Amino acid sequence: MLQRLVLRNHSLVAEIVPQIGGALARLDWLRGAQPEPLLRPLPPEFTGMPQPGQLACFPLVPWSNRIASSGFMFDGQRYVPTPNRPGEKVAIHGDGWQQAWDVQSLTFDSILLRLTRHGFLPLAYDATLRYTLDGDALIVELTVRNAGTEALPFGLGLHPWLPDPGGAQLQARADAVWLSGPDKLPSSRRAVPAHWDYRTFAPLPQEAVDNAFAGWDGLARVRWPGRGVGLSIEAAMDYFILYAPPGRDFFCFEPVDHPINAHNMPGYPGLNVLAPGASVSRSVIFRGESL
Repeated sequence: MLQRLVLRNHSLVAEIVPQIGGALARLDWLRGAQPEPLLRPLPPEFTGMPQPGQLACFPLVPWSNRIASSGFMFDGQRYVPTPNRPGEKVAIHGDGWQQAWDVQSLTFDSILLRLTRHGFLPLAYDATLRYTLDGDALIVELTVRNAGTEALPFGLGLHPWLPDPGGAQLQARADAVWLSGPDKLPSSRRAVPAHWDYRTFAPLPQEAVDNAFAGWDGLARVRWPGRGVGLSIEAAMDYFILYAPPGRDFFCFEPVDHPINAHNMPGYPGLNVLAPGASVSRSVIFRGESL
């Protein structure tokens, strides 16, 4: 049976499902006449165990998105993660999103989860995930610790799923975007083209987009004028991934601390080289607002 743990204050209600990646099942804004979803919700009548991709947001640990099928070189050694999603030839999103997390503490407005993955190769790790309601904001704090015996590059991020792409407008500054090849891995870095320029509010593109953007200033805003609500996403991270497939009832704005396949880029941009026992934390703030 699916465990749904609820956090609530005067502005927000958040529902967490520890068994499915420690994920959020919903985040609703309570300042209007009725609750308004800020992230795509799992319906309350849903029975059974959902897939992570049916939820509102899941953690990305110990890396975000794809690593090339050949793996990566670090300190003279090659590491090759095993593909972990049907239909994929590469490893994607680490594996924290596919695991059951343990509840360490729970109050009316905060929950702390923990995951131990000492056998996960090549990046053995421990992780904690804390959700805290603070006024109009949900603060998500994700930490990873290198539980292995070698220094290796780790990365973090979140994968939110947002509703109503047809009615949404996005604002998010970026300096560059990676264009992707047929394998969905970055092929070249370019200036942001006009149709993906979100320095000011603009609707989502009609064509598909599934790309990593660089030079993010750490603040994004989404507004749904027809529903009278908005959402800001704040993170001290330099990259985001925008995923907006046409014809779907969702889109994703993913704050991440490294680009796709950063393990194979010079200098491992954004990744955190952690010695055994060392850790790194990232925080993301989701803040609801009335329009």
